[in-house]
Amino acid sequence: MITQGLTIERLFKEQAKSLRLDLAAGHRGLARSITVPEINRPGLALAGFLEHFSAERVQVFGRGEQSYCMKAGTENLKKSLSLMLASKNIPCILFTHGLDIPLVLKTECDKRGIPLFKSHLKTADLVSELGEKLEYELAPSCLVHGVFVDIYGMGVLIQGGAGMGKSECALELLKRGHILIADDVVRLQHRRGGVLRGICPEPLKNHLEVRGLGILDVSLLFGIGLILEHKRVRLAVQLLPWEKVKHPDRTGLSDITTSFLGIDIPQVRIPVMPGRNLAVLIEVAALNQRLKINGYHAAENFNQKLIDRMREAGKR
Repeated sequence: MITQGLTIERLFKEQAKSLRLDLAAGHRGLARSITVPEINRPGLALAGFLEHFSAERVQVFGRGEQSYCMKAGTENLKKSLSLMLASKNIPCILFTHGLDIPLVLKTECDKRGIPLFKSHLKTADLVSELGEKLEYELAPSCLVHGVFVDIYGMGVLIQGGAGMGKSECALELLKRGHILIADDVVRLQHRRGGVLRGICPEPLKNHLEVRGLGILDVSLLFGIGLILEHKRVRLAVQLLPWEKVKHPDRTGLSDITTSFLGIDIPQVRIPVMPGRNLAVLIEVAALNQRLKINGYHAAENFNQKLIDRMREAGKR
Protein backbone atom coordinates (compact mmCIF):
# COMPACT_ATOMS: atom_id res chain seq x y z
CA MET A 1 0.00 0.00 0.00
CA ILE A 2 1.31 3.44 -0.94
CA THR A 3 0.71 6.16 1.64
CA GLN A 4 1.11 9.72 0.50
CA GLY A 5 -0.03 13.26 1.08
CA LEU A 6 -0.51 16.40 -0.94
CA THR A 7 0.94 19.64 0.43
CA ILE A 8 -1.14 22.80 0.28
CA GLU A 9 1.74 24.56 -1.47
CA ARG A 10 1.76 21.97 -4.28
CA LEU A 11 -2.02 22.06 -4.58
CA PHE A 12 -1.91 25.86 -4.86
CA LYS A 13 0.84 25.82 -7.49
CA GLU A 14 -0.82 23.14 -9.63
CA GLN A 15 -4.49 24.05 -9.23
CA ALA A 16 -4.58 27.81 -8.60
CA LYS A 17 -5.67 28.49 -12.18
CA SER A 18 -8.22 25.69 -12.61
CA LEU A 19 -9.76 26.25 -9.17
CA ARG A 20 -9.39 30.05 -9.46
CA LEU A 21 -7.70 30.31 -6.06
CA ASP A 22 -6.36 33.38 -4.26
CA LEU A 23 -4.48 33.01 -0.97
CA ALA A 24 -6.18 35.29 1.56
CA ALA A 25 -4.47 34.32 4.83
CA GLY A 26 -2.41 31.65 6.59
CA HIS A 27 0.73 31.92 4.45
CA ARG A 28 2.79 30.16 7.13
CA GLY A 29 0.76 26.96 6.73
CA LEU A 30 1.49 26.11 3.10
CA ALA A 31 3.60 23.16 4.22
CA ARG A 32 0.51 21.47 5.69
CA SER A 33 -0.61 18.26 3.98
CA ILE A 34 -3.94 16.92 2.80
CA THR A 35 -4.11 13.23 3.71
CA VAL A 36 -7.69 12.24 2.82
CA PRO A 37 -9.59 12.78 -0.46
CA GLU A 38 -12.92 13.73 1.17
CA ILE A 39 -14.11 17.35 1.46
CA ASN A 40 -16.09 18.80 4.40
CA ARG A 41 -18.74 21.52 4.69
CA PRO A 42 -18.35 22.75 8.33
CA GLY A 43 -21.85 24.09 8.90
CA LEU A 44 -22.49 22.36 12.24
CA ALA A 45 -18.93 22.95 13.42
CA LEU A 46 -19.42 26.69 13.00
CA ALA A 47 -22.42 26.44 15.30
CA GLY A 48 -20.28 24.76 17.96
CA PHE A 49 -21.20 21.11 17.35
CA LEU A 50 -17.80 19.42 16.98
CA GLU A 51 -18.56 15.85 18.01
CA HIS A 52 -18.30 14.50 14.44
CA PHE A 53 -16.24 17.28 12.91
CA SER A 54 -13.90 15.90 10.22
CA ALA A 55 -10.99 18.24 10.84
CA GLU A 56 -8.58 16.27 8.62
CA ARG A 57 -10.55 17.18 5.49
CA VAL A 58 -10.33 20.30 3.33
CA GLN A 59 -12.98 22.69 4.69
CA VAL A 60 -15.20 24.39 2.11
CA PHE A 61 -17.29 27.45 2.99
CA GLY A 62 -20.18 28.13 0.63
CA ARG A 63 -23.02 30.66 0.77
CA GLY A 64 -24.58 28.99 3.81
CA GLU A 65 -21.42 29.11 5.91
CA GLN A 66 -20.60 32.64 4.78
CA SER A 67 -24.10 33.84 5.63
CA TYR A 68 -23.80 32.35 9.13
CA CYS A 69 -20.42 34.05 9.63
CA MET A 70 -21.85 37.42 8.65
CA LYS A 71 -24.85 37.14 10.99
CA ALA A 72 -23.25 35.45 13.99
CA GLY A 73 -21.63 38.57 15.40
CA THR A 74 -17.91 39.08 15.88
CA GLU A 75 -17.64 37.69 19.42
CA ASN A 76 -19.82 34.64 18.80
CA LEU A 77 -18.03 33.91 15.54
CA LYS A 78 -14.61 34.28 17.15
CA LYS A 79 -15.62 31.85 19.90
CA SER A 80 -16.94 29.30 17.38
CA LEU A 81 -13.89 29.60 15.15
CA SER A 82 -11.52 29.23 18.09
CA LEU A 83 -13.10 25.91 18.94
CA MET A 84 -13.29 24.72 15.34
CA LEU A 85 -9.77 25.77 14.34
CA ALA A 86 -8.16 24.39 17.50
CA SER A 87 -7.51 21.11 15.71
CA LYS A 88 -4.02 20.86 14.23
CA ASN A 89 -5.29 18.55 11.48
CA ILE A 90 -7.13 21.13 9.38
CA PRO A 91 -5.25 21.33 6.05
CA CYS A 92 -6.88 24.48 4.63
CA ILE A 93 -10.12 26.44 4.20
CA LEU A 94 -11.67 27.49 0.89
CA PHE A 95 -14.36 30.14 0.34
CA THR A 96 -16.36 29.72 -2.87
CA HIS A 97 -18.35 32.10 -5.14
CA GLY A 98 -15.71 34.81 -4.55
CA LEU A 99 -17.49 35.60 -1.27
CA ASP A 100 -16.17 38.14 1.20
CA ILE A 101 -14.21 36.51 4.00
CA PRO A 102 -14.88 37.76 7.55
CA LEU A 103 -11.90 39.58 9.05
CA VAL A 104 -12.06 37.49 12.23
CA LEU A 105 -11.57 34.30 10.17
CA LYS A 106 -8.55 35.80 8.38
CA THR A 107 -7.08 36.78 11.73
CA GLU A 108 -7.60 33.32 13.23
CA CYS A 109 -6.10 31.61 10.17
CA ASP A 110 -3.04 33.86 10.23
CA LYS A 111 -2.67 33.25 13.95
CA ARG A 112 -2.84 29.46 13.58
CA GLY A 113 -1.08 29.12 10.24
CA ILE A 114 -4.09 27.65 8.41
CA PRO A 115 -4.10 28.49 4.67
CA LEU A 116 -7.28 30.34 3.72
CA PHE A 117 -8.23 30.62 0.05
CA LYS A 118 -10.90 32.42 -1.92
CA SER A 119 -12.19 30.71 -5.06
CA HIS A 120 -14.43 32.31 -7.66
CA LEU A 121 -15.95 28.95 -8.61
CA LYS A 122 -19.38 27.86 -7.49
CA THR A 123 -19.35 25.48 -4.54
CA ALA A 124 -20.54 22.46 -6.54
CA ASP A 125 -17.97 23.10 -9.28
CA LEU A 126 -15.12 23.52 -6.83
CA VAL A 127 -16.05 20.40 -4.86
CA SER A 128 -16.23 18.39 -8.09
CA GLU A 129 -12.91 19.65 -9.48
CA LEU A 130 -11.05 19.46 -6.19
CA GLY A 131 -12.55 16.10 -5.29
CA GLU A 132 -11.30 14.55 -8.55
CA LYS A 133 -7.80 15.92 -7.94
CA LEU A 134 -7.67 14.71 -4.34
CA GLU A 135 -8.98 11.26 -5.22
CA TYR A 136 -6.37 10.91 -7.95
CA GLU A 137 -3.60 11.88 -5.52
CA LEU A 138 -4.80 10.27 -2.29
CA ALA A 139 -6.92 7.21 -3.12
CA PRO A 140 -5.46 3.97 -1.64
CA SER A 141 -2.97 2.62 -4.18
CA CYS A 142 -0.24 0.07 -4.76
CA LEU A 143 2.31 -0.83 -7.41
CA VAL A 144 2.18 -4.22 -9.14
CA HIS A 145 4.41 -5.88 -11.71
CA GLY A 146 2.71 -6.48 -15.03
CA VAL A 147 1.43 -5.06 -18.30
CA PHE A 148 -1.84 -3.15 -18.53
CA VAL A 149 -3.68 -2.86 -21.86
CA ASP A 150 -7.07 -1.77 -23.17
CA ILE A 151 -8.61 -4.56 -25.26
CA TYR A 152 -11.93 -3.66 -26.90
CA GLY A 153 -12.59 -1.16 -24.09
CA MET A 154 -11.70 -3.68 -21.35
CA GLY A 155 -8.82 -2.89 -19.00
CA VAL A 156 -6.76 -6.11 -18.87
CA LEU A 157 -3.89 -6.57 -16.40
CA ILE A 158 -1.39 -9.20 -17.62
CA GLN A 159 0.89 -10.70 -14.97
CA GLY A 160 3.40 -13.53 -14.84
CA GLY A 161 6.98 -14.33 -13.97
CA ALA A 162 10.00 -12.79 -15.66
CA GLY A 163 10.48 -13.99 -19.23
CA MET A 164 6.89 -15.21 -19.64
CA GLY A 165 6.33 -12.91 -22.62
CA LYS A 166 4.15 -10.17 -21.13
CA SER A 167 5.75 -7.31 -23.06
CA GLU A 168 5.93 -9.34 -26.30
CA CYS A 169 2.24 -10.08 -25.86
CA ALA A 170 1.54 -6.36 -25.37
CA LEU A 171 3.50 -5.63 -28.55
CA GLU A 172 1.37 -8.11 -30.50
CA LEU A 173 -1.79 -6.60 -29.05
CA LEU A 174 -0.62 -3.15 -30.15
CA LYS A 175 -0.10 -4.50 -33.68
CA ARG A 176 -3.70 -5.75 -33.53
CA GLY A 177 -4.93 -2.22 -32.74
CA HIS A 178 -5.31 -2.40 -28.97
CA ILE A 179 -4.07 0.25 -26.54
CA LEU A 180 -1.15 0.29 -24.08
CA ILE A 181 -1.56 1.88 -20.67
CA ALA A 182 1.46 0.63 -18.73
CA ASP A 183 4.36 -1.78 -19.12
CA ASP A 184 6.36 -3.44 -16.34
CA VAL A 185 4.90 -1.42 -13.43
CA VAL A 186 1.23 -0.52 -12.96
CA ARG A 187 -0.12 1.73 -10.24
CA LEU A 188 -3.50 0.50 -9.02
CA GLN A 189 -5.97 2.78 -7.23
CA HIS A 190 -9.06 1.93 -5.21
CA ARG A 191 -11.56 4.52 -6.40
CA ARG A 192 -15.03 5.24 -5.07
CA GLY A 193 -17.70 2.67 -5.77
CA GLY A 194 -15.31 -0.26 -5.62
CA VAL A 195 -13.59 0.68 -8.89
CA LEU A 196 -10.00 -0.44 -9.44
CA ARG A 197 -8.16 1.94 -11.74
CA GLY A 198 -4.82 1.18 -13.38
CA ILE A 199 -2.41 4.04 -14.07
CA CYS A 200 1.02 4.23 -15.68
CA PRO A 201 3.66 5.76 -13.36
CA GLU A 202 4.99 9.00 -14.84
CA PRO A 203 8.55 7.90 -15.82
CA LEU A 204 7.24 4.91 -17.79
CA LYS A 205 4.45 6.58 -19.78
CA ASN A 206 4.28 5.66 -23.49
CA HIS A 207 7.19 3.21 -23.21
CA LEU A 208 7.46 -0.55 -23.68
CA GLU A 209 10.54 -2.70 -22.94
CA VAL A 210 11.02 -5.83 -25.05
CA ARG A 211 13.94 -8.21 -24.62
CA GLY A 212 16.20 -7.99 -27.67
CA LEU A 213 14.71 -4.69 -28.84
CA GLY A 214 15.15 -2.53 -25.76
CA ILE A 215 12.93 0.40 -24.79
CA LEU A 216 10.37 1.46 -27.40
CA ASP A 217 8.36 4.68 -27.60
CA VAL A 218 4.86 3.44 -28.39
CA SER A 219 3.45 6.89 -29.18
CA LEU A 220 6.04 7.39 -31.96
CA LEU A 221 6.00 3.84 -33.32
CA PHE A 222 2.25 3.21 -33.33
CA GLY A 223 0.71 6.66 -32.88
CA ILE A 224 -0.69 8.66 -29.99
CA GLY A 225 -4.05 6.90 -30.41
CA LEU A 226 -2.66 3.63 -29.02
CA ILE A 227 -1.78 4.92 -25.55
CA LEU A 228 -3.93 5.81 -22.54
CA GLU A 229 -3.11 7.29 -19.13
CA HIS A 230 -5.51 5.18 -17.10
CA LYS A 231 -8.31 2.63 -17.33
CA ARG A 232 -10.57 0.65 -15.05
CA VAL A 233 -9.25 -2.88 -14.43
CA ARG A 234 -11.91 -5.39 -15.49
CA LEU A 235 -9.85 -8.57 -16.00
CA ALA A 236 -6.58 -10.01 -14.69
CA VAL A 237 -4.63 -12.55 -16.77
CA GLN A 238 -2.01 -14.72 -15.08
CA LEU A 239 0.56 -16.33 -17.38
CA LEU A 240 1.87 -19.60 -15.93
CA PRO A 241 4.52 -22.10 -17.11
CA TRP A 242 2.78 -25.07 -18.74
CA GLU A 243 4.57 -27.63 -16.56
CA LYS A 244 3.29 -25.97 -13.37
CA VAL A 245 -0.38 -26.17 -14.40
CA LYS A 246 -1.47 -29.71 -13.48
CA HIS A 247 -5.14 -29.31 -14.33
CA PRO A 248 -5.78 -26.44 -16.80
CA ASP A 249 -9.36 -25.23 -17.00
CA ARG A 250 -11.10 -26.97 -19.89
CA THR A 251 -14.68 -25.74 -19.43
CA GLY A 252 -14.62 -22.22 -17.99
CA LEU A 253 -17.27 -23.10 -15.40
CA SER A 254 -15.02 -22.26 -12.46
CA ASP A 255 -14.89 -18.48 -12.23
CA ILE A 256 -11.86 -17.39 -10.21
CA THR A 257 -10.88 -13.98 -8.90
CA THR A 258 -7.84 -12.20 -7.57
CA SER A 259 -7.86 -9.29 -5.13
CA PHE A 260 -6.14 -5.90 -5.29
CA LEU A 261 -6.66 -3.31 -2.54
CA GLY A 262 -9.69 -5.26 -1.33
CA ILE A 263 -11.38 -5.35 -4.75
CA ASP A 264 -12.03 -8.72 -6.40
CA ILE A 265 -11.18 -8.87 -10.11
CA PRO A 266 -12.03 -11.81 -12.43
CA GLN A 267 -8.90 -13.75 -13.32
CA VAL A 268 -7.96 -16.05 -16.21
CA ARG A 269 -4.95 -18.35 -15.85
CA ILE A 270 -3.28 -19.20 -19.15
CA PRO A 271 -0.62 -21.93 -19.41
CA VAL A 272 2.32 -20.78 -21.56
CA MET A 273 4.15 -23.07 -23.97
CA PRO A 274 5.94 -22.61 -27.32
CA GLY A 275 3.56 -22.10 -30.22
CA ARG A 276 0.61 -20.68 -28.24
CA ASN A 277 -0.56 -17.29 -29.50
CA LEU A 278 -0.94 -15.49 -26.17
CA ALA A 279 -2.16 -12.24 -27.72
CA VAL A 280 -5.11 -14.00 -29.39
CA LEU A 281 -5.93 -15.96 -26.23
CA ILE A 282 -5.93 -12.79 -24.10
CA GLU A 283 -7.95 -10.94 -26.73
CA VAL A 284 -10.62 -13.66 -26.67
CA ALA A 285 -10.52 -13.78 -22.84
CA ALA A 286 -11.31 -10.05 -22.79
CA LEU A 287 -14.21 -10.51 -25.23
CA ASN A 288 -15.54 -13.41 -23.16
CA GLN A 289 -15.34 -11.36 -19.97
CA ARG A 290 -17.21 -8.57 -21.71
CA LEU A 291 -20.02 -11.05 -22.48
CA LYS A 292 -20.08 -12.12 -18.82
CA ILE A 293 -20.40 -8.51 -17.68
CA ASN A 294 -23.35 -8.14 -20.04
CA GLY A 295 -25.01 -11.23 -18.58
CA TYR A 296 -24.00 -14.04 -20.96
CA HIS A 297 -21.81 -16.85 -19.61
CA ALA A 298 -20.96 -19.19 -22.51
CA ALA A 299 -19.75 -22.13 -20.38
CA GLU A 300 -22.75 -22.02 -18.05
CA ASN A 301 -25.12 -21.65 -21.00
CA PHE A 302 -23.58 -24.65 -22.75
CA ASN A 303 -23.65 -26.68 -19.53
CA GLN A 304 -27.33 -25.90 -19.01
CA LYS A 305 -28.14 -27.00 -22.56
CA LEU A 306 -26.43 -30.35 -21.92
CA ILE A 307 -28.34 -30.82 -18.66
CA ASP A 308 -31.63 -30.01 -20.40
CA ARG A 309 -30.87 -32.54 -23.18
CA MET A 310 -30.04 -35.26 -20.63
CA ARG A 311 -33.28 -34.57 -18.77
CA GLU A 312 -35.27 -34.82 -22.00
CA ALA A 313 -33.48 -38.05 -22.91
CA GLY A 314 -34.24 -39.46 -19.46
CA LYS A 315 -37.96 -38.87 -19.90
CA ARG A 316 -38.15 -40.92 -23.09
